[in-house]
Amino acid sequence: MFINRSSGRLRAALALVILALVAVLAACGDSATDATDTGARTVPSAKGPIEVPADPQRVIVLNGNLAGYLYDLEATVVAADPRLLGVPNKPGEFPTGWAEDAKKQGTQAVPSGENINLEFIAAQRPDLIIGGGQGYPGQQSVNAYDQLSAIAPTVLMPTETTNWQDQLRFLAEAVDKPANVDTLIANYQAKITEAKSKINAPAGATVVLQSIKSQQPTLFIPTAALPALLAEVGFTLDTQVEAKAGNPAKEQSADFISFSPELINTVMDAPVLFTIPLAGGRSLEELRADPMYATLPSFTANKVFELPATSSRPDYRTVMATLDLLVERFQ
Repeated sequence: MFINRSSGRLRAALALVILALVAVLAACGDSATDATDTGARTVPSAKGPIEVPADPQRVIVLNGNLAGYLYDLEATVVAADPRLLGVPNKPGEFPTGWAEDAKKQGTQAVPSGENINLEFIAAQRPDLIIGGGQGYPGQQSVNAYDQLSAIAPTVLMPTETTNWQDQLRFLAEAVDKPANVDTLIANYQAKITEAKSKINAPAGATVVLQSIKSQQPTLFIPTAALPALLAEVGFTLDTQVEAKAGNPAKEQSADFISFSPELINTVMDAPVLFTIPLAGGRSLEELRADPMYATLPSFTANKVFELPATSSRPDYRTVMATLDLLVERFQ
């Protein structure tokens, strides 16, 4: 069992133990199933350029928000963290968006916990580890970077890389699958052109609410992925929400703001509202029952629309599904 400590000496000892474990596992493994060493490439990472296998065959991804891209890129994923940011799921259960792909590949679920299970990761004999990105699982891989790097080359997605196209390109470079990128983006462009021609967006400014467990009012900023998608298909965003909220402090990479409930009537005065119930958050009907929300212009005009949690920070698959939902609702 591994214990999390701040001591540099203990971290160094831990890394040596993991390296020894990897060596033992490799010696015991079937050489016919081991990845072939075909050289190396240098790719970008949040920690700076890193050398990775030219053709990785045993990839572990430690952020469920990134796993779908790897299946779309036809990479071989031996293990993946099943957790999606803000999306509830049962322990060890893969998200519906890529559960079938995981089953076909025999992908193992990375055990979830307060600390990354380094023993499990080492036992999978990965030749590439991918982590980072937004959310708690991504931060866990950042925290354990030194230990993970002792197991296999570890590429971290920068937290400020939030646009799905940029995430796709970043991961395609990491796993050396550039050929699929242009096709996927072309599919998206065709899809969004069709959606624009069908969607009749309501008039007036639009805001997007994250309905979270703490019930603190939390809005996506206009440049976040989902609001940007709404703007692209014809919705008019309220670009002043941060100013109305008094420009509250937020992390540099954060795509949302939180503010006092006393400011709801000021900040959320837009006539159109989308709400995204994240894990533990309230549904649209539950928000309607709250007098604090019921008197907002969007609620009184019945121009409040709910989207699933998977739409909040979409990857390629969920952005395509979200476009379908928008067309169905607003055509």
